[in-house]
Amino acid sequence: MAFTNEQLERYSRHIILQEVGVKGQKKLLNASVLIIGAGGLGAPAALYLAAAGVGTIGIVDADEVDLSNLQRQVIHTTNDVGKAKVKSAAETMEAINPDVTVKTYRTFVDSTNIMDLIKDYDFIIDGTDNFPAKFLINDACVMAGKPFSHAGIIRFKGQLMTYVPGEGPCYRCVFKNPPPKDAVPTCKQAGVIGAMGGVIGSLQAMEAIKYIIGKGELLTGKLLTYDALKMEFHTIKLPKDHHCAVCGDEPTITELIDYEQAECDLK
Repeated sequence: MAFTNEQLERYSRHIILQEVGVKGQKKLLNASVLIIGAGGLGAPAALYLAAAGVGTIGIVDADEVDLSNLQRQVIHTTNDVGKAKVKSAAETMEAINPDVTVKTYRTFVDSTNIMDLIKDYDFIIDGTDNFPAKFLINDACVMAGKPFSHAGIIRFKGQLMTYVPGEGPCYRCVFKNPPPKDAVPTCKQAGVIGAMGGVIGSLQAMEAIKYIIGKGELLTGKLLTYDALKMEFHTIKLPKDHHCAVCGDEPTITELIDYEQAECDLK
């Protein structure tokens, strides 16, 4: 494919990077990323992936825009309150970059539909706000052989890791099972500083971009944590658990599980 003059200008800051160049930008334009959750994490991730020229971006969310979302979910505006989040997100992404094809899925993710949702995408971003969804996304991606970025935020703290099939631990290697109900406060109870979504969600977009262009070190086998009040990042090495129930040498979880849902545990 040959770039148009408009594309050469739009992506000029990418193209002059040795690590990206014309070849890398073409990889981005030919790639596809699915974002599950159009909230605090999914919003900045979607904005930066659209701006970067990722050719096909899917976005999954069943909810409508609420006024309380706008403090952190920057893909939506006040005029979008009451609108489906996937519709609002798609309109903003398409306005940023008409090169991008946005596919919307206004649905809750569960064991009956997640395999169909992820099957056609190169990379998955977990922007969900509850533990049951995070374990479901992990298990589905492991079973389907799909790389994905996990992240969570609460209060002034955030974390993320990346799973690549065959190259490190999965989310369940580290966290095993969802915590008991009510063991972890929701963000409605604990709060979350709005800009935290921008920091961690943008890092998820960066992980997706690095994976697509094949440059740099991904957060495989690592958990990156961020404390905004202390302005400290830490990287924790994560070993693969060969006894992991889903990605271990002898998996015991071979079917997807719909755990009981609880709103907004980590978002």
